[in-house]
Amino acid sequence: MNPLKTEVRQFWERIPCGAADANQAEEGSLAFFEEVEKQRYTGDDFMAEVAGFDRWQGKKILEVGCGLGADLRQFARGGAEVYAIDLTEKAAGLARKRLGLYGFKGNISISDSETLPFKSDSFDLVYSWGVIHHTPDTAAAAKEILRVCKPGGQVMVMLYHRRSILAFQAWLFYGLLRGRPFESPSKVISERVESPGTKVYTPKEGRELFPGLKSITVKRIVTRYDLRIGRRLFLPHWFRKIVPSRFGWFMVLEGQKI
Repeated sequence: MNPLKTEVRQFWERIPCGAADANQAEEGSLAFFEEVEKQRYTGDDFMAEVAGFDRWQGKKILEVGCGLGADLRQFARGGAEVYAIDLTEKAAGLARKRLGLYGFKGNISISDSETLPFKSDSFDLVYSWGVIHHTPDTAAAAKEILRVCKPGGQVMVMLYHRRSILAFQAWLFYGLLRGRPFESPSKVISERVESPGTKVYTPKEGRELFPGLKSITVKRIVTRYDLRIGRRLFLPHWFRKIVPSRFGWFMVLEGQKI
């Protein structure tokens, strides 16, 4: 495995995304999953509208990088036939347990987003939320997402946005205030934000990753992370409504495969 990819896998094996939100509950318990879900959909209260979990009844969907399976469960609850991959054993195992606890079935495998273990033209929706900017070859992951999506199917991918408040904050605290004013936000984020090598994109760069999509839309979302003023301290939620969306950390690309 690529050394950087090994570092990325080890980072997320230690603490899957969202697990820290439920550190008072036993990992893998119903209380654990309930708390993770509460924190996710309270903090990111736009998810149901943006992802459209209930639009895929009877359809076959793949989530690339399912983490603890919060979104996957929402798709399953909406009646979709769900498949998922994750790079880590821990997340894949917890996501399987989560579906089982709620009485849903799904096919969840440990795999790499750069080499998806599915036949071409297999899924009505390929969905990935905040994942492929962590893999070393994001372009390869985007190509694989397009490959496994059916012609006429939908792709929805969230990437981190370079021209965001959070990216500026990262540069301010880890660049300018540490005597590195000429470090780019991209380099600072690669070194400091989440797993090693995290990447950020402009809308133009995001579109260029998916040349096989038509009618591609780009939606930028101001998040709670843009409002962070301390390690666990955030500005009030209503600030999101007065900050222009073009400065949001989340950038959601959606389009139909040609």
